[in-house]
Amino acid sequence: MGWEWDESLYAGSAAYYPVGRLPYPAEVADALSDAMGLDGSGRLLDVGCGPGSLTLLLAPLFVESVGIDADPDMIAVAGQAASRAGVGNVRWRQLRAEDLPAGLGTFRLVSFAQSFHWTDRPRVAQLVRVMLEPNGAVVLVQATTHQGVPGEDPLPHPRPPRTEIAALVAAFLGSIRRAGRGSLPAGTPSGEDVVLRDAGFQGPDRVEVGGGRVWTRTEDEVVASVFSLSSAAPHLFGDRLTSFEADLRDLLHRYAPDGMFAERSREIALDLWRPA
Repeated sequence: MGWEWDESLYAGSAAYYPVGRLPYPAEVADALSDAMGLDGSGRLLDVGCGPGSLTLLLAPLFVESVGIDADPDMIAVAGQAASRAGVGNVRWRQLRAEDLPAGLGTFRLVSFAQSFHWTDRPRVAQLVRVMLEPNGAVVLVQATTHQGVPGEDPLPHPRPPRTEIAALVAAFLGSIRRAGRGSLPAGTPSGEDVVLRDAGFQGPDRVEVGGGRVWTRTEDEVVASVFSLSSAAPHLFGDRLTSFEADLRDLLHRYAPDGMFAERSREIALDLWRPA
């Protein structure tokens, strides 16, 4: 597609990510534990871990976990979250997936939570395949956590006006999706099934969990959800960032003068791939 990764992809988003994204439900850990017979042994590698949202949820299922991310601020926020949660069996590394194996060893599970599409997928699939233990697997976590499902069913507060928010972002940044210093006119790539099979995997075994829970969200959390996106990362607005946030808050205030919103969480799909 002509797009290449660069280090500004999520620049400035790290502090907003854990505030603006809905957490992964405990059912994700339960489903993976059941599907793989996880018993507290083995190791986890979470690729593109961001602020550690999935890493910290899954860490109790393993003797050791490693979270890697190319963004240094994401790694810093993840480390702080681990300290607050008292989780001591996770190591954090600022590292691109393309630089694996990086002496990290082998793993029972390698996870990609909303991150595989940002990598050189054929290369990374081949790299992680040789890092798996004999009974290991790769899991792609297919999720949308910055916003809930649209709908007309009654909720305790108004839904955030996501269509209007997208239009406001486009008014500032243009109609073509931004991503780092480049753009993605056709969106992120698809066809991951072909990529993984070509790399020697079989599957996927899909497990669907969560979905349907109603979350109350504050105006600040909705603002953070916008800035947590690569397509609306703070650096993209340049010297218009303050103006954009003011317009965004004005928009939200028109829909919810008290600053309270509600959203119903989306279902999460766990696609397990094992070496053929």
